[in-house]
Amino acid sequence: MNLSDLEYDLPPERIAQWPLEERDASRMLLLDRRSGAWEDRQFREFPDILRGDELIVINNARVLPARLWGHRKGVRAQPVGKNSPIRKEHLSAAVEVLLLRACGGDEWEALVRPGRKIPVGETIVFGDGELQAEVVGRAGFGLRRLKFAGPNRNSLNETIERLGHIPLPPYIKRDDSPIDRERYQTVFARSGTAVAAPTAGLHFTPEILARVRQRGLEVAEITLDVGLGTFEPVRTERLEDHRIHTESYEIPANTAEAITRAHAERRPVLAVGTTVVRALEDAAEKFATTHGTKQDADTGMDAGGKSVIAAGRAEAEIFLFPGKPFRVVDQLLTNFHLPRSSLLGLVAGFAGRENVLRAYRHAVEAQYRFYSYGDCMWIR
Repeated sequence: MNLSDLEYDLPPERIAQWPLEERDASRMLLLDRRSGAWEDRQFREFPDILRGDELIVINNARVLPARLWGHRKGVRAQPVGKNSPIRKEHLSAAVEVLLLRACGGDEWEALVRPGRKIPVGETIVFGDGELQAEVVGRAGFGLRRLKFAGPNRNSLNETIERLGHIPLPPYIKRDDSPIDRERYQTVFARSGTAVAAPTAGLHFTPEILARVRQRGLEVAEITLDVGLGTFEPVRTERLEDHRIHTESYEIPANTAEAITRAHAERRPVLAVGTTVVRALEDAAEKFATTHGTKQDADTGMDAGGKSVIAAGRAEAEIFLFPGKPFRVVDQLLTNFHLPRSSLLGLVAGFAGRENVLRAYRHAVEAQYRFYSYGDCMWIR
């Protein structure tokens, strides 16, 4: 598939810049993935429209204040003068660091800007010097491996939390605000170190979840630390040639068991967000590859009646787009996605490219709010 096949026109004013006053006040476009028919609804109707036997799977990842502003240590440590090869403005310029992935210990993979001016061995200082990071490795597209040091190891994460800023996406044309500390976080966030929100979950309130459970529906959780794989631009003309970055996830044993039961009972699995889809489908693909199993299209079980998904921690390597099978997920609640993006490719693969693009064109005409702080679409 060519990347141009995932194009649509979106006026800039349709991109939501702020969250609504109330989380569950968003609109919801209900899309039938088989017929392509849609309905305009409100998210507050979600608990009432459910069939009543769905297994709802949410991503409980917590967003880290992952954007840090600092300066090169050399601005204070190296001589700067008329005859020095070091220019004062070069040293004193702000350095932006976007943490992407915890690598173990005190090391993180990060995007650093301006990347070309920050070599391996350079030290970046944050705040009043209470946090420092040495560049210990580099890769393409501005990626660096940073080793952090603070006053003591136990307070390192606390220092990052205090100095960091919420990493709002670039299409939100403003600086982060105190309100984003709450609203760019789901009400069920509790685990992990995500650097972007699982935005389909932002619409939920405790009251909505209570109404869902009052209907007797089962809600299960996974954790996928949203990272570069979710929002990195596609740089290849053919979508299939895109190399997607991995993201860490964990599927608890009780969630894997709930999926097994739901498939055995032919109950639909409703994923809240593309991050949930990626975790579940990656786990299913790994299980099938490891065990050589084949999944029944109706039950999601192997020939022996066993689940095709396993619990545990893993790295999501799967890249979903039209033509790729979906083994676990039957329904998807998701926000609207950027044109020419891997996430739009995932949704198109799930519901059909023409169905999705027609629904998107309707959403534009009907003045839906787009992207992270925007409205949502429920595909079933």
